[in-house]
Amino acid sequence: MNPLARALGHGVLNRGVHAVWRWLDRAGEIVPGTHAAAAFGSFGAGSCIDFPPATLLNCRSIHVGSGVLVGRQATLSVGYGADDPNIPDRALVIGDRSSLGARVSITAHSSITIGESVFFGQSVFVTDASHGYQDPTRPIGEQFGAHQPVSIGSGSWIGHGAVILPGARIGRNAVVAAGAVVRGEVEDFAVVAGNPARVVRRLEPDVGWVDSRGDVRPVLEGLFGSD
Repeated sequence: MNPLARALGHGVLNRGVHAVWRWLDRAGEIVPGTHAAAAFGSFGAGSCIDFPPATLLNCRSIHVGSGVLVGRQATLSVGYGADDPNIPDRALVIGDRSSLGARVSITAHSSITIGESVFFGQSVFVTDASHGYQDPTRPIGEQFGAHQPVSIGSGSWIGHGAVILPGARIGRNAVVAAGAVVRGEVEDFAVVAGNPARVVRRLEPDVGWVDSRGDVRPVLEGLFGSD
C-alpha cells in the first residue's frame, strides 16, 4: 500500500473509532430510566454516572440524589461481595447536586453519607472500613477492622487524590486539600491539608479566613452569585 492510501485508511479508521467511542460514551451513561439506574436504591432526576464505570457493587444500597454527576471509571461499592448478607439499606448516600470526579473510589460497608453540593476532584478515595493487623498468624488481607461511619458535609470540596478514612466527619463548606489524608473530625468552614490532615485555615466570624500564622484572607460574599 502506498503512503497516501495508508494515511487515508488510517484517517478513516481513526474517525470511525472515535465516532463509535462517542456513541458508546453516550449510550453507556447511567441516567434515570435506564436498566442500570433501576438497580440503585434510588437514582434522582438529572443524575448521571459516566461510561465506563470501574466497579458498581450492590447498587441496591446506593442512593443517588438529584442532579448528581459522577465521572468515568468510578467505583461505587457496598459490602464485601455480591453475596454479603450484612449490607445496610442505605450504605452509601450521595446528596443532591454533588459532583464526583473521574476515578473516584468509594467503598462502603456501614455508612458513607455525602451531603448536597459536594465536589470531589479526581481519584478521591473514601472508605468506612479497613483491614486489621492484630493477629500475626493470619494475612492482613483476611483481617477486617471495625466499620466507622463517614460523613462529608454539604458544600464541601475534596481535592484531587485525597483519602478519607474510616470515622472521618467533615463539616459544612470545608476544604480538603489535594492529597490530604483525613481521619477524625474536620470542623465547618475549615481548610485541611497534609498527612495526617491538619487545619491550615479556618473562617473566623467578622475577621475572615485565618491561617495558623495569622494571615487573613477576606470573605468574598456574593462573588460568584447567589443561590
